[in-house]
Amino acid sequence: MPTAQILAIGTELLLGVITDTNTAYIARSLNQYGVDIFKTGTIGDNEARIAEEIRAILQESDILITTGGLGPTVDDPTRQAVARAFGVELDFYPELWEQIETRFRAYGRPPSENNKRQAYLPRGAQAIENPVGTAPAFAFWKEGKVVVSLPGVPSEMKTLLEDAVIPMLRERFKLAGITLSRTLRSAGMGESNVDELVSELEKLSNPTVGLAAHPGQVDIRITAKAPSRAEAEALIRPVEEQVRRMLGVKIYGADEDTLPAVLTKLTIDCDIHLDVLYTPALEEIVADVKTLPFVRSARVVPSTDENSLYNDVHDQDVLVLSAGERAGKRALDMSLRLGGKTLQDTRNFGGHPALYPLWVKNYIFSFIRESILNLKEKGELCKK
Repeated sequence: MPTAQILAIGTELLLGVITDTNTAYIARSLNQYGVDIFKTGTIGDNEARIAEEIRAILQESDILITTGGLGPTVDDPTRQAVARAFGVELDFYPELWEQIETRFRAYGRPPSENNKRQAYLPRGAQAIENPVGTAPAFAFWKEGKVVVSLPGVPSEMKTLLEDAVIPMLRERFKLAGITLSRTLRSAGMGESNVDELVSELEKLSNPTVGLAAHPGQVDIRITAKAPSRAEAEALIRPVEEQVRRMLGVKIYGADEDTLPAVLTKLTIDCDIHLDVLYTPALEEIVADVKTLPFVRSARVVPSTDENSLYNDVHDQDVLVLSAGERAGKRALDMSLRLGGKTLQDTRNFGGHPALYPLWVKNYIFSFIRESILNLKEKGELCKK
């Protein structure tokens, strides 16, 4: 199977002005067809450095996908950088200029003289028409290796990748297999605990099992390589079932599922609305919690009030959640004690203090979800 690298081009990416979502999308797309991603990177709008990086990448990989730097301005250097990397000149492609003019006519305005830059490509490059934008893409092949340069606008990049680039790569590299991943999402258990449970599965060669830890959550990724999607799914299925048995209720979803969305659906299904009472030190954490659809109200209780029902342990910050009365009895009543009054007690967290609030929020969501499921299993909730 061929190996690939992805290079996102743009100084604005290095400055943090915009977030690069293209790299992840391209990596997922190529992986599905059996292309191994060797490395990814980001580089600024400097022609010489980009050219040097291109030459280095093609020493290691068969495919390089770049995004960005194909606009009409002087600081869009990708075309020039690719030409420099291969020691060729830029040539004017009349057919590309016609496509650009046609695109601008559809927009109801003429192209500027700057737009003519976009009709120049490295000599010998294979032009890739852009039906959804004004920046043509291109592929440059040499000695069985290729640089594919795509626009940085995500919608344009996705269209060209799916409609033109992947079919071209599948044909040229005879891509017959598929790489498929399934991500199980867990919460309420630390990475080391999850690792201890699934450690034997992590030794598998196909499918492979790997962990990705986030504050308060752990993803379990199962990846299979096979000739077809059906065969890859067949490899993943028994491993997924095994992981689900091992982690039980800690698995809250898969793939694109998020913990707040899963919890919201559960509370709607069970007709639960929560009232939240919290101490002042928890304001940052509760800010996100109280905006969720199932939170009916949120109220601060003073942490210094010695007579407070909600803070009888005075060295703790307390979050109380109640669903009110159901058929004459309280359907849900939970109390969480979180750290010290200033939320500096991160001994059980172990990560960067800046991520502690997110860790606590995910802990709260997980605690609520598991409490509801426990009551549901006992028949005390969700009797629809």
